[in-house]
Amino acid sequence: MSSTNLRGRAAVVGVAESDLGLVAEGLTHFDLIGQATARALKDAGIAKSEIDGFFCASSYLPMPTMDVAEYLGIRPRYSDSSNIGGSSFVSHLLHAAAAIEAGLCTTALIAYGSTQRSDGGRLVSPTKLLPWEDAYRPRYPVSMYALAASRHMHEYGTTREQLAEVAVAARAWAQLNPAAFTHGKGPLTVAEVLGAQMISYPLTSKDCCLVTDGGGAVIVTSAERARDLRAEPAYLLGAGEAHWHRSISQMPDLTTTAAADSGRRAFEMAGLKPADVDVVQLYDAFTINPILFLEDLGFCAKGEGGAFVSGGRIAPGGDLPVNTNGGGLAYCHPGMYGIFLIIEAVRQLRGEAGARQQPDVDVALVNGNGGVLSSQATALLGTADALG
Repeated sequence: MSSTNLRGRAAVVGVAESDLGLVAEGLTHFDLIGQATARALKDAGIAKSEIDGFFCASSYLPMPTMDVAEYLGIRPRYSDSSNIGGSSFVSHLLHAAAAIEAGLCTTALIAYGSTQRSDGGRLVSPTKLLPWEDAYRPRYPVSMYALAASRHMHEYGTTREQLAEVAVAARAWAQLNPAAFTHGKGPLTVAEVLGAQMISYPLTSKDCCLVTDGGGAVIVTSAERARDLRAEPAYLLGAGEAHWHRSISQMPDLTTTAAADSGRRAFEMAGLKPADVDVVQLYDAFTINPILFLEDLGFCAKGEGGAFVSGGRIAPGGDLPVNTNGGGLAYCHPGMYGIFLIIEAVRQLRGEAGARQQPDVDVALVNGNGGVLSSQATALLGTADALG
């Protein structure tokens, strides 16, 4: 089976979030996964008993597919708990399509939940730094992303103001999303981003993602079956994954990520190019991320990302809608964010995004990021018109 054969063979038929932000006292990450799963099943119009493939990654559990399946009361015949950080769920989308095509399952659930904010913002399983990195006492993970930002500034003249434009755009999108953590908090200015508390130069607190509770669920099935279900299918047109390093000290080039590979593979499978994409959902853990990913995915040349995001270009009303839900900077970020990229992309394709809905959306790109710019997973989703 070649990767080309997966184009349009599977579709997302159900998506949902759990409660978000700071959830009710006593709720666990299991509860949030349960909420999101029940809502996604309702969205798809299918019964829980029809789920026979399960995909899950967690910072809480060493064997999440077993623990969460037990909680949910499902008995999958195919499971995948691959964990490559926050990009895991975009990777799971590709894995689910391959498993469905191979006949290993018919209907897959991808799920995630975290109560990181309720837990005081602590990471449940802190990453162990290598001895030669630990000696410098970096603040994980922000110092690692700050290195990438500093190098990009040095090599290409990117400015702190251009980094701040990413946060300003995210906040503007969040004002259109009632579920966003910063909804109703008003717009953000470049000056406010630059004047916020410095966390790790050049990144201030406003350059860093939120810490929230939240969960998400995505249901995938074959394209043939999807056409008979309630919701409009979001077809998987192409996908790819890649990782070049784990630790930031081993990153080959601080200004280039493995999205250059994952994106190329996704576009090749889909038979598309960046100009064909209507909306873009990027893992924006820090403001440097979208700048790097827009370059590596081919939306602009290397080194031009700072200029590309300036002047409201990725904000509401701009040329390229990026992170239309507010992203990890302004909507939610419960430890791992990748599943929410898929959820927003599907809603844009269906025309269900409310005040932030973009016109004539047929192709959506999602790019998940894991670790310290370590793993990248890219997927292109489309409507029936895009499928052709």
